[in-house]
Amino acid sequence: MLLYCCSIKSKVYKICLVEKREIRMKKRIKRIRGTRTCGGGSHKKRRGKGSKGGSGNAGAYEHHFMRSLKMGIRKGKHKSQLPLQNRSAEKTVNVGELEAIVEELIEEGKAEEKADGSGIYLDATQLGIEKILGKGKVTRKLTLRANKISRAAKEKIERAGGAVKVEVEVASGV
Repeated sequence: MLLYCCSIKSKVYKICLVEKREIRMKKRIKRIRGTRTCGGGSHKKRRGKGSKGGSGNAGAYEHHFMRSLKMGIRKGKHKSQLPLQNRSAEKTVNVGELEAIVEELIEEGKAEEKADGSGIYLDATQLGIEKILGKGKVTRKLTLRANKISRAAKEKIERAGGAVKVEVEVASGV
């Protein structure tokens, strides 16, 4: 068997080096067999997954939470929140919030106070509001025009003496 080759052909030279490396590895493997870690250094480094905390994305929302935040994976800590792509992106406003900002909207010209006593006219679609929800109190007469409105919001507005013009009415209170 040739360990070193002085041949001009590069193929012969490479074959000789491969044979030499194979001999070295066989000797090393025989020496390592029977030891606790089989040449892996500390028992923590290669064989066991204990110090690593799992492989792949294991624990991405639990014990490897900071790593997943840095990688840009976002989810609720206890898997209660939906991923961002599954959430609804429509802009919603509660009736109580509209009641609070009505004065500012009248000053800006985005809402009108009718002189005939029918209340305040407000077009939610012009404000970019897609849906009106029913949280809060309504004390003024409001005449609203909106794409969607919950049943609770509609009842509160009508109880205060207002009116609602809706394109789509949502059955549930949310």
